[in-house]
Amino acid sequence: MRQKMDWKEGSSAKRRRVVVIGGGVGGSLVAKSLQFCADVTLIPWASLRSMVEPMFGDRSLINHRDYLPNARVVRSKSIKITESEVSTADGRLFAFDYLVIATGHQDPVPTTKTERLKNNLRQVLGSCKNANHNQKIKSARSILIVGGGPVGVELASEIAIDSPDEKITLVHSGLRLIEFSGPRASEKTLDWLRTKNVDVKLDQLVDLNSLSDGTRLPFFLCTGKPLASSWLEETFLKGNLDRFGRLKVDRCMRVEGRDNIFAVGDITDVQSRNMTTGDQARLFGTKACRGAVKNLKLLKDGGEERKMAVYEPRSVKAIASLGRREALAQIPGAIKSKDLFIGKTRKLIGLKPDIAYS
Repeated sequence: MRQKMDWKEGSSAKRRRVVVIGGGVGGSLVAKSLQFCADVTLIPWASLRSMVEPMFGDRSLINHRDYLPNARVVRSKSIKITESEVSTADGRLFAFDYLVIATGHQDPVPTTKTERLKNNLRQVLGSCKNANHNQKIKSARSILIVGGGPVGVELASEIAIDSPDEKITLVHSGLRLIEFSGPRASEKTLDWLRTKNVDVKLDQLVDLNSLSDGTRLPFFLCTGKPLASSWLEETFLKGNLDRFGRLKVDRCMRVEGRDNIFAVGDITDVQSRNMTTGDQARLFGTKACRGAVKNLKLLKDGGEERKMAVYEPRSVKAIASLGRREALAQIPGAIKSKDLFIGKTRKLIGLKPDIAYS
């Protein structure tokens, strides 16, 4: 029998119940912003640099309880939703008045710090084989990276900066790197990598079957990771998914046709209109999250829908970090990331930017 969780002990019956699914940047910001004015439940669903700079991984791992003193944090995966409840794998039901879906891309859900650090690389690469983090990179003479999108480019640049004597080969099946960007941006990226002695091979394929866990050549498959939306295909929101698995939202960040269900972050089709990389979502997606928070507060207090905030995506095309102090930014102006915006993310949720998770 499932245990139904209606209200947090000691909470007022007047407090609206908000369930947030997803503990990334978007979900964390929404939960933090609402915890003192609503009965909030967070069901959690950076990273790349920790592979070449081990301590960076500690700082990118955040304990949700550190910034959510007045919210419920559930350590179990959401497996089903109805129009009024969320059920989790451990058999509990969480009733909601408002639901926020922010599951982003598919990631492992480790429950301890050790497990989180062990899976930190996979969380960013999505599909990464034969990778033993920093030590394997440092001890190798040659490294193969498959995939010339933002992740592959950033990984190659990180290794090139930290280990300039390494022989790095980046193989990409497309005719140019970071293909969603313009030709000029792709050309500048290629030139930058070649100045760092990265051997870039375009319009070529790698026989993955010839690579095994026993190969002496460390290789990383950086071909992206799927959206964490497949579970929604078995719910009443199936019809709200586009052909890429993204939730279709209106200008107020509500799932189309749903008055009390919001979605933020990479899982929405908003990102596809103007933004395409993780750094961009961290940098500009917070505006959409704040808009969703403002609208949730308005609605829960009985405000009029005509006063809801409207989110207009920025006309950003591409951002890719190149090492620690440089970035390719195809935008009006320049934006550079020294730490993949991990420090900015920690500050957004009220944590010190340079303190590791403990």
